[in-house]
Amino acid sequence: MTPRENMRRAITFDSPERLPINGYDDTFNDVIGIACDEVLPPQADGRTGVDQWLCQWAYTDMPNMGQVKGHPLEDLRRMDAFPWPDADDPRRYAGVPAQFRAIEIDPVKHGRYRVTWFFMLLWERMQALHGFENCMIAMMEDTPEIHELADRITAYDIGVIRNLYRLGGAQLDSFNFSDDWGTETDLMVSPALFRSFFYPRYQRIFQAAHDCGWQVWMHSCGKINKAIPHLIEAGVNVLNMQQPLANGIEEIGRDFSGKVCFETLCDIQRTLPRGDRAEIAAQAEALMRQWGTPTGGFILGDYGDAVAIGADPMIKSFMLETFRKQDPWRQRRVKGEE
Repeated sequence: MTPRENMRRAITFDSPERLPINGYDDTFNDVIGIACDEVLPPQADGRTGVDQWLCQWAYTDMPNMGQVKGHPLEDLRRMDAFPWPDADDPRRYAGVPAQFRAIEIDPVKHGRYRVTWFFMLLWERMQALHGFENCMIAMMEDTPEIHELADRITAYDIGVIRNLYRLGGAQLDSFNFSDDWGTETDLMVSPALFRSFFYPRYQRIFQAAHDCGWQVWMHSCGKINKAIPHLIEAGVNVLNMQQPLANGIEEIGRDFSGKVCFETLCDIQRTLPRGDRAEIAAQAEALMRQWGTPTGGFILGDYGDAVAIGADPMIKSFMLETFRKQDPWRQRRVKGEE
């Protein structure tokens, strides 16, 4: 069974042969990415740290993804004159066909599960453009402008999905994106607001991906538990959650095991930085047993930058080997063959 088929089976609860893995290195990674390019507008010329949405990014001395410090649409009355990214701009997709060709001719890459990645899909992009506090106030006041902002971003996302499908079709398996929704203790907004404002827009985006035959794979940090039922109903297939202690291992397993596939690893804030090997081994076993099922629903994820989370790279390697040794799906297959 190829890594691609094994990953699909894990996501659809169709009995994978082994634990699927997203990340680490080419020895273990079952996933390969296909990316399109940002197209900067003329207004970004000569400006360092500005993305295609004209958001101004700032960085610290410690290498990291950075943070938006300049919000180009603090005043939403400027939306009509704003240079919105064009989902149909052919420059965005110029390098995509070559990526597909490289996968097709490489026997290793060809067997991997293929994802395309969106950074800041909706909620995070709204904050980057308008500012977190501004977004919160506008949603509480239910202004027409905040709905227009969300709808314009949603239309762009759907446009990119459809253009990638036009180029790659069934060569892609998944639409993978980030939208952080949790604080350390709860959802950033009420479940009622999440349902009324974000659920319909996520549903439209997810449906566009499903119409392409793709699975929907979402990363979201923090305690997002109250959003999970709505995301499942909207059509999410995989939830990447990297703080299982914040979510509650038993709580997530009790409420959602078997209803959606989870991608996770030992907690990146509390477990990996401590480096306690006994704790890592126990947590790995608990996660696979409580978040997965005998027929799948579990993917081992990766946090690529061990230094950023204060973890020893050797501890990350130990965690990977621990998950692989404890792999219950491989163990079931081996026992079934004996």
